[in-house]
Amino acid sequence: MPVFWINDQELVFPHPALAEPGGLLAVGGDLRPERLVLAYRNGIFPWFEEEGSFFWYSPDPRFVLFPHELIVHKSMRSIFNQNKFTYTLDTCFERVIRACAQTPRAGQDGSWIADSFVDAYVELHRQGVAHSVEVWQDSDLVGGLYGLALGKVFFGESMFSVVPNASKAGFIHVVRALERTGFSLIDCQQETAHLGSLGARNISRQLFLEMLQHNAYSRSLIGRWVFENGRVGLLE
Repeated sequence: MPVFWINDQELVFPHPALAEPGGLLAVGGDLRPERLVLAYRNGIFPWFEEEGSFFWYSPDPRFVLFPHELIVHKSMRSIFNQNKFTYTLDTCFERVIRACAQTPRAGQDGSWIADSFVDAYVELHRQGVAHSVEVWQDSDLVGGLYGLALGKVFFGESMFSVVPNASKAGFIHVVRALERTGFSLIDCQQETAHLGSLGARNISRQLFLEMLQHNAYSRSLIGRWVFENGRVGLLE
Protein backbone atom coordinates (compact mmCIF):
# COMPACT_ATOMS: atom_id res chain seq x y z
CA MET A 1 0.00 0.00 0.00
CA PRO A 2 1.17 3.59 -0.61
CA VAL A 3 2.39 5.85 2.16
CA PHE A 4 0.42 9.09 2.08
CA TRP A 5 1.89 12.58 2.24
CA ILE A 6 0.04 15.14 4.33
CA ASN A 7 0.73 18.87 4.23
CA ASP A 8 0.88 21.38 7.06
CA GLN A 9 -2.31 23.21 6.13
CA GLU A 10 -4.99 20.52 5.93
CA LEU A 11 -6.15 18.78 9.11
CA VAL A 12 -6.84 15.41 7.55
CA PHE A 13 -5.52 11.84 7.67
CA PRO A 14 -6.06 8.86 5.38
CA HIS A 15 -8.18 6.07 6.85
CA PRO A 16 -6.04 3.92 9.20
CA ALA A 17 -6.97 0.77 7.28
CA LEU A 18 -4.78 2.08 4.44
CA ALA A 19 -1.59 1.79 6.51
CA GLU A 20 1.29 -0.41 5.40
CA PRO A 21 1.61 -3.85 7.08
CA GLY A 22 4.12 -2.35 9.53
CA GLY A 23 1.64 0.33 10.51
CA LEU A 24 3.10 3.34 8.65
CA LEU A 25 0.23 5.40 7.27
CA ALA A 26 1.49 8.86 6.38
CA VAL A 27 4.44 11.24 6.40
CA GLY A 28 4.40 15.00 6.82
CA GLY A 29 2.14 17.45 8.59
CA ASP A 30 2.99 19.02 11.91
CA LEU A 31 2.49 18.46 15.63
CA ARG A 32 0.04 21.24 16.39
CA PRO A 33 -2.46 20.27 19.11
CA GLU A 34 -5.44 20.04 16.75
CA ARG A 35 -3.64 17.55 14.50
CA LEU A 36 -2.44 15.43 17.40
CA VAL A 37 -5.93 15.20 18.92
CA LEU A 38 -7.41 14.34 15.51
CA ALA A 39 -4.78 11.64 15.05
CA TYR A 40 -5.38 9.97 18.41
CA ARG A 41 -9.15 10.11 18.01
CA ASN A 42 -8.69 8.12 14.80
CA GLY A 43 -6.23 5.56 16.12
CA ILE A 44 -3.12 7.24 14.67
CA PHE A 45 0.00 8.46 16.44
CA PRO A 46 3.30 10.09 15.44
CA TRP A 47 6.30 7.88 16.12
CA PHE A 48 9.36 9.81 15.02
CA GLU A 49 10.69 12.70 12.97
CA GLU A 50 13.23 12.39 10.17
CA GLU A 51 14.69 15.34 8.26
CA GLY A 52 11.84 17.56 9.42
CA SER A 53 9.04 15.15 8.48
CA PHE A 54 6.78 13.34 10.95
CA PHE A 55 5.85 9.67 10.52
CA TRP A 56 2.29 8.64 11.46
CA TYR A 57 1.34 5.08 12.41
CA SER A 58 -1.72 2.94 12.97
CA PRO A 59 -0.53 -0.64 13.62
CA ASP A 60 -2.60 -3.78 13.21
CA PRO A 61 -2.93 -5.46 15.64
CA ARG A 62 -3.08 -2.82 18.38
CA PHE A 63 -1.61 -3.52 21.81
CA VAL A 64 -4.00 -2.44 24.56
CA LEU A 65 -4.81 -3.04 28.19
CA PHE A 66 -8.35 -3.35 29.46
CA PRO A 67 -8.06 -1.99 33.02
CA HIS A 68 -10.01 -4.86 34.56
CA GLU A 69 -7.46 -7.29 33.05
CA LEU A 70 -4.50 -5.68 34.82
CA ILE A 71 -2.15 -8.31 36.29
CA VAL A 72 -0.27 -7.44 39.48
CA HIS A 73 2.31 -10.09 40.31
CA LYS A 74 3.32 -11.01 43.84
CA SER A 75 6.61 -9.13 43.58
CA MET A 76 4.75 -5.92 42.72
CA ARG A 77 2.15 -6.43 45.43
CA SER A 78 4.98 -6.47 48.00
CA ILE A 79 6.24 -3.13 46.64
CA PHE A 80 2.83 -1.59 47.21
CA ASN A 81 2.49 -3.20 50.62
CA GLN A 82 5.84 -1.68 51.62
CA ASN A 83 4.81 1.77 50.34
CA LYS A 84 8.14 1.91 48.55
CA PHE A 85 7.04 4.77 46.27
CA THR A 86 4.66 7.72 46.28
CA TYR A 87 2.73 8.86 43.22
CA THR A 88 1.55 12.18 41.78
CA LEU A 89 -0.10 13.42 38.61
CA ASP A 90 0.81 16.40 36.44
CA THR A 91 3.31 17.96 38.86
CA CYS A 92 6.30 18.01 36.45
CA PHE A 93 5.16 16.94 32.99
CA GLU A 94 8.17 18.30 31.13
CA ARG A 95 10.61 16.59 33.50
CA VAL A 96 8.86 13.29 32.85
CA ILE A 97 8.82 13.53 29.06
CA ARG A 98 12.46 14.64 28.97
CA ALA A 99 13.41 11.75 31.27
CA CYS A 100 11.60 9.39 28.89
CA ALA A 101 13.62 10.86 26.01
CA GLN A 102 16.95 10.55 27.84
CA THR A 103 16.59 7.08 29.37
CA PRO A 104 18.68 4.50 27.43
CA ARG A 105 16.71 1.54 26.08
CA ALA A 106 18.01 -1.85 25.00
CA GLY A 107 18.21 -2.19 21.23
CA GLN A 108 17.62 1.51 20.57
CA ASP A 109 20.14 4.08 19.42
CA GLY A 110 18.80 7.36 20.74
CA SER A 111 15.17 8.36 21.24
CA TRP A 112 12.27 9.19 18.95
CA ILE A 113 11.21 11.89 21.45
CA ALA A 114 12.88 14.86 19.76
CA ASP A 115 12.51 18.43 21.01
CA SER A 116 9.63 18.95 18.58
CA PHE A 117 7.73 16.17 20.35
CA VAL A 118 8.57 17.59 23.77
CA ASP A 119 7.27 21.02 22.77
CA ALA A 120 4.10 19.59 21.22
CA TYR A 121 3.13 17.38 24.16
CA VAL A 122 4.01 20.07 26.70
CA GLU A 123 1.50 22.28 24.88
CA LEU A 124 -1.10 19.51 25.03
CA HIS A 125 -0.39 19.24 28.75
CA ARG A 126 -0.88 22.99 29.12
CA GLN A 127 -4.27 22.54 27.45
CA GLY A 128 -5.19 19.77 29.91
CA VAL A 129 -5.14 16.92 27.37
CA ALA A 130 -1.74 15.29 28.06
CA HIS A 131 -0.86 14.04 31.52
CA SER A 132 2.11 12.68 33.45
CA VAL A 133 2.42 10.19 36.27
CA GLU A 134 5.34 10.77 38.64
CA VAL A 135 6.88 8.12 40.87
CA TRP A 136 8.88 9.36 43.84
CA GLN A 137 11.26 7.76 46.28
CA ASP A 138 11.58 10.25 49.11
CA SER A 139 12.10 13.51 47.20
CA ASP A 140 13.67 11.91 44.10
CA LEU A 141 11.79 11.44 40.83
CA VAL A 142 12.63 7.80 40.04
CA GLY A 143 10.08 6.91 37.38
CA GLY A 144 7.08 8.04 35.43
CA LEU A 145 5.05 7.94 32.26
CA TYR A 146 2.97 10.26 30.11
CA GLY A 147 0.17 10.12 27.58
CA LEU A 148 -3.10 11.64 26.38
CA ALA A 149 -6.61 11.22 27.72
CA LEU A 150 -9.56 11.53 25.35
CA GLY A 151 -12.95 10.43 26.54
CA LYS A 152 -12.46 7.27 28.56
CA VAL A 153 -9.31 6.12 26.76
CA PHE A 154 -5.78 6.82 27.98
CA PHE A 155 -3.23 6.78 25.15
CA GLY A 156 0.11 5.86 26.73
CA GLU A 157 3.20 7.26 25.06
CA SER A 158 6.37 6.44 27.00
CA MET A 159 7.71 5.66 30.47
CA PHE A 160 11.02 5.74 32.29
CA SER A 161 12.57 4.30 35.40
CA VAL A 162 15.86 4.93 37.17
CA VAL A 163 15.29 2.36 39.93
CA PRO A 164 13.84 -1.15 39.46
CA ASN A 165 10.05 -1.38 39.10
CA ALA A 166 9.39 2.36 39.46
CA SER A 167 7.67 2.83 36.09
CA LYS A 168 5.80 -0.44 36.48
CA ALA A 169 4.50 0.65 39.88
CA GLY A 170 3.44 4.01 38.45
CA PHE A 171 1.64 2.30 35.58
CA ILE A 172 -0.22 -0.07 37.92
CA HIS A 173 -1.16 2.78 40.24
CA VAL A 174 -2.62 4.96 37.49
CA VAL A 175 -4.42 2.08 35.75
CA ARG A 176 -6.19 1.24 39.01
CA ALA A 177 -7.17 4.88 39.45
CA LEU A 178 -8.32 5.21 35.83
CA GLU A 179 -10.49 2.10 36.15
CA ARG A 180 -12.19 3.54 39.24
CA THR A 181 -12.73 6.76 37.26
CA GLY A 182 -14.55 4.89 34.49
CA PHE A 183 -11.81 4.56 31.89
CA SER A 184 -12.35 1.58 29.61
CA LEU A 185 -9.06 1.23 27.72
CA ILE A 186 -5.33 1.94 27.88
CA ASP A 187 -3.68 2.20 24.46
CA CYS A 188 -0.15 0.76 24.58
CA GLN A 189 0.36 1.07 20.79
CA GLN A 190 2.95 -1.67 20.11
CA GLU A 191 3.57 -4.98 21.86
CA THR A 192 6.21 -5.11 24.59
CA ALA A 193 7.00 -7.91 27.02
CA HIS A 194 7.01 -5.35 29.86
CA LEU A 195 3.38 -4.36 29.32
CA GLY A 196 2.36 -7.85 28.27
CA SER A 197 3.37 -9.09 31.71
CA LEU A 198 0.85 -6.61 33.15
CA GLY A 199 -2.04 -7.95 31.08
CA ALA A 200 -1.87 -5.94 27.86
CA ARG A 201 -2.80 -7.86 24.71
CA ASN A 202 -3.32 -7.42 20.99
CA ILE A 203 -6.68 -6.64 19.45
CA SER A 204 -7.47 -5.99 15.81
CA ARG A 205 -7.21 -2.45 14.50
CA GLN A 206 -10.83 -2.69 13.38
CA LEU A 207 -11.99 -3.43 16.93
CA PHE A 208 -9.78 -0.65 18.28
CA LEU A 209 -11.28 1.86 15.83
CA GLU A 210 -14.80 0.74 16.73
CA MET A 211 -14.00 1.34 20.39
CA LEU A 212 -12.69 4.82 19.55
CA GLN A 213 -15.91 5.60 17.67
CA HIS A 214 -17.89 4.72 20.77
CA ASN A 215 -15.44 6.66 22.94
CA ALA A 216 -16.06 9.83 20.91
CA TYR A 217 -19.33 10.27 22.84
CA SER A 218 -17.58 10.16 26.23
CA ARG A 219 -16.71 13.33 28.11
CA SER A 220 -12.99 14.05 28.46
CA LEU A 221 -11.41 14.88 31.81
CA ILE A 222 -9.68 18.10 30.69
CA GLY A 223 -7.39 19.95 33.08
CA ARG A 224 -4.67 19.21 35.60
CA TRP A 225 -5.11 15.76 37.15
CA VAL A 226 -4.67 14.68 40.77
CA PHE A 227 -5.08 11.39 42.58
CA GLU A 228 -8.21 11.70 44.72
CA ASN A 229 -9.47 8.89 46.94
CA GLY A 230 -8.12 6.21 44.63
CA ARG A 231 -9.48 7.91 41.53
CA VAL A 232 -8.33 10.52 39.04
CA GLY A 233 -9.78 13.97 39.65
CA LEU A 234 -9.26 17.54 38.50
CA LEU A 235 -7.26 20.05 40.49
CA GLU A 236 -9.61 22.88 41.42
